[in-house]
Order: sequence, then C-alpha cells, then structure tokens
Amino acid sequence: MRLWLFESLIAFVFFLGGALLVAQWLDGSRWWWVPGWYADNSWLLPAAVVVLLLPFLVAEPFVRYAVHRWELSGDVVYARSGFLTREWVFVPVSRIQTVDKGQGWLERMLGLATLEIRTASHAGSSTIKGLDYGEAARLAEQLAHRAEKLRDDAT
Repeated sequence: MRLWLFESLIAFVFFLGGALLVAQWLDGSRWWWVPGWYADNSWLLPAAVVVLLLPFLVAEPFVRYAVHRWELSGDVVYARSGFLTREWVFVPVSRIQTVDKGQGWLERMLGLATLEIRTASHAGSSTIKGLDYGEAARLAEQLAHRAEKLRDDAT
C-alpha cells in the first residue's frame, strides 16, 4: 500500500505544482484568451486541483490495496488488479514463458518489486505489483521451476 500512497502523492504534487505555475503565470495578466474574472482570481485553478484530486489521493491507495490480490495454486497463477476497472487473470503455469522481476526507483526505495509473468499470448500475461523484494524473488524462482516441470505436459 505504501507504493500506491507514494505514487498518488507524487502525482498530486505534480498536478498541484503545475496548477500553481499556471496560476502564477496568469496572475493579473491580460492575455486575450484568458477571461478577466480568471486573471483576477488565478487562485481558483490550484484550489480546484486540490478539491478534485484530494479524494483520489486519500482513497486510491486503500482501494487498490483492497483489490490487488494474487495467489499461486498448484498449476495456476491468479492475479486481480485495478482501481477504476478490475482485471482478473488466470495464468496456467505450463504456459509461462518468462518470469521477470523488476524494480522502479520508488519500489527500490521501499524494498518492493514487480513480478511480470509472460506467456505467448499477451492476454494471458500478468503483472503483480508491490511485492516485497524477497517474496518476489522467491515467487519468480518457484514459478520458473514449476513452469519447467510442467512444460513437458503442455500442448
């Protein structure tokens, strides 16, 4: 959940910073395309950004944490993800071609990793984001070994 909280916070800061820069640039200006009421009240843009985006900043990490799930059963990896739209993916272990573990700069700071499970079909591939680094390494190795054992049975 920390990963999504920091991602939301970073996006909020960028949007607010952009709104503040635009408001500062337009403050009191008389460009032909800027309405006079806005040029005199340029604080409205940053205020609107705060009012519209603050609920997402607060709610999004908790909703993503509640929705984001994964499970490894005997021969299937199940992953559920999404914020506005939800996606359920079942990946047969026998169809796995590669298992990649990666870290972005924010994940590296938080000790997390992303696991990408790829099959020949893009629709059958899955990404599990926000795993503990040790758990991601263990799961990647376990999936690679299981896929190698089950590959002989795949058609």
